Amino acid sequence: MGTLYTRRFEADRIGSQVPLKLMHLEGLYELFVSKFAFSNMDLSMHLFQVNLKMNLTYRTVPYDEDFDVQEPEGGITEAGGSPKSKHHNRKPWDDDCPWSEWYSAEDPVKGFELLTIWSEKAIESSLEMAELENASPLEAEKWSISPCVSEILSADSDGKRIGFASQLQLLIDALHMSLETQFVEDFVSVEHSRPENLKSTAIIPPPTVLDRVLKDLFYEVEAAQPDFAEGDHKNSRTIKGAPLESLFGQFCLHALWVGDCNIRAIAAFWIEFVREVRWCWEESQPLPRMPANGVIDLTTCLINQKLHMLAICMDRKHQFNQKGPKADENGVFLSARIKADTEVQSVISSQDGDAQASCWECDSLSTPDQDPASHISSFEHSGAVKLGDPEHSACIRRGSAGVVGSMMLLKSYQNMHAPFTRVDLPDSPLMTEDMHEERLQAIEALGDSSRFSAQLEKDILSSDMSAFKAANPDAVFEDFIRWHSPRDWENDDNMEKGVSQINAVVESTYDWPPRGKLSERMSEHGNLWRKIWNEAPPLPASEQKPLLDPNQEGEKVLHYLETLRPYQLLEQMVSTAFRATADTLNKTSFGGLKQMTTRIEQLYLTMSTTLRCLQTNSLFVDAEDIKDLKRLCTTFAHVENLITLAASLHRKFMQAPRLSESIFNDYDNFHVPKLGTVSIGRDVKKVFNNEQEVRQGEREVIASMFTPPTANQSWRKVLSMGNLLNGHEPVSREIIFTKRDHLCENYYVGHAPRGYQQEFETYRMYVCGTSNDLGVALAVTSCD
Repeated sequence: MGTLYTRRFEADRIGSQVPLKLMHLEGLYELFVSKFAFSNMDLSMHLFQVNLKMNLTYRTVPYDEDFDVQEPEGGITEAGGSPKSKHHNRKPWDDDCPWSEWYSAEDPVKGFELLTIWSEKAIESSLEMAELENASPLEAEKWSISPCVSEILSADSDGKRIGFASQLQLLIDALHMSLETQFVEDFVSVEHSRPENLKSTAIIPPPTVLDRVLKDLFYEVEAAQPDFAEGDHKNSRTIKGAPLESLFGQFCLHALWVGDCNIRAIAAFWIEFVREVRWCWEESQPLPRMPANGVIDLTTCLINQKLHMLAICMDRKHQFNQKGPKADENGVFLSARIKADTEVQSVISSQDGDAQASCWECDSLSTPDQDPASHISSFEHSGAVKLGDPEHSACIRRGSAGVVGSMMLLKSYQNMHAPFTRVDLPDSPLMTEDMHEERLQAIEALGDSSRFSAQLEKDILSSDMSAFKAANPDAVFEDFIRWHSPRDWENDDNMEKGVSQINAVVESTYDWPPRGKLSERMSEHGNLWRKIWNEAPPLPASEQKPLLDPNQEGEKVLHYLETLRPYQLLEQMVSTAFRATADTLNKTSFGGLKQMTTRIEQLYLTMSTTLRCLQTNSLFVDAEDIKDLKRLCTTFAHVENLITLAASLHRKFMQAPRLSESIFNDYDNFHVPKLGTVSIGRDVKKVFNNEQEVRQGEREVIASMFTPPTANQSWRKVLSMGNLLNGHEPVSREIIFTKRDHLCENYYVGHAPRGYQQEFETYRMYVCGTSNDLGVALAVTSCD
């Protein structure tokens, strides 16, 4: 040691059958004292000042140790069916997590190790050691905790964990296989030779499995329309797939678990899916999980757009079948006259009158887009209306929405009626993405895009004129202009010209006929509006040919679904499956972990960039794109693991969120490299064992994790050491005994100032182990 002193080391270890005395602090203290005591006297009766430092480690019981039934990690059922119907003898830890509907994940946090640190203190007798052994760990000066993380989260366990990422990997393999044939039926038909490289293990699920999945898709659905925006991430719409709660979105999630997600299982599932959709169409049953109204979202995949179009066609076809006048029990029809100021006047009359003596006016209030429950058909007795010509006594008014203020017709002494028009329909027919492309191609071929807009405006104008003629049989072209375009009617008495359709000019019933003329543009020879008026038949909007023919468009959608090529199906399935699984995981509750939120945002951006190769409308995908998709699966797997870890930590540290965030951030920084790289986790060989200091206010939360052992756990080992924490003894114990002496200057080789003294550690003993394994090391410093 560079001085006159030497230090001697010796060590020993008892691997089994540790003497009972050495299991306790009192016995270990006496063992240390015996190394420097001068006699073998009763050491418990003498005082020897010894310094002691102690670390005690506790470990929670593994969360699945006390369960007799162990559940396989993946929830795959018989013949590869959907894992949604699971039979448990116990409730899984992730039972309320969003992914539990599809699979059960192993709890990534197996338990925790708690290290309690007792700072150096002076001990003078074995009695004090006995008191210290009975002390509660809550009295320790410092606590630190570290999680016992499952190895399944590490990169070395790739392929062992069953989750969304593993199934997405299989779906990408199916995408690669989809290029082998032209028709989906070829993968399941026995008459056609299947691709040579299709594995013999790629089996088709039995009909019972497919029937169960289809039942879940089409019949076990809530009646309310789904809210596709609810729960979606803000970047979810950047991925061209179907929404999570949509019919095709749920189809893709189910397809991940049907069979082993091979191309044959997917083909069989798709064929049955399309058959079920056609059945809904032919039986006029509403299409589940799809809205029957609204505008088609062109940011979604084409299959979702087609299904939305089909749902709208189903609803409109149903409305057309339900239209017609409705009478009450006594055969009395209801009549409604709706005025411009929303005042409704109703007149009820009987059918027993003479049909030749009065004029019946049939007001059909039903329109193609209205709810069938809101349809009103009425006959209004017009005896109070003075007709200008007796020959009109048998006229029929149809499709009237009510009188327009006090406006009168020009050629007959009758009130002007506003018709029900097709204003509730969009300005253009509903179209999917491919229909827009066909329209653009036609425009490019003709070289004149204005023709289509002009034709569409002409059709809408003709529809309004037909409805106006039906509501006002005695109307002339000028009447329509006064109602539809008041700016083009000029009053002779210089009244205000710019009157809107809603706030029409109020005319006195005593000043008839109204005086005025058409504007210059409407009076021109060969005016297109007048030509359309002359050609328009008197038909209410409910009887006109719809801009969208539901029967024709519905059959077009079914033809598209039935003739879809395998690759076109799989490319949309891949994009939708990534979006739907990410949206499912995004619903996980993990507290305020900002780093987890950042990882999820990065995942969406990575998916949006990588999946663009599937949105080019090409009929092939190259090998490099497949590699990129598999890299995306690796990235997805790491984020999925992180979400599982975050959810587990959040549930265990709900009363101590700081610890949850600190442990998660340490794990994320330690294990997860940058997303999207090829060598994710390949160089990570270390074991995560970062410790987090437990603050004083958090100790009760940590102590509550050490639940008292059950009878099933107590018999396994007999308690042998003290310092129990809720009935749990330390799994390991580290103790350092030291004895110091004051040494004078003549012990040193060199001369020191007179009176110099220094406290020197002469004996030091290190004890480490448990009740079944004890190791002791002794260091003695002496002057020989």
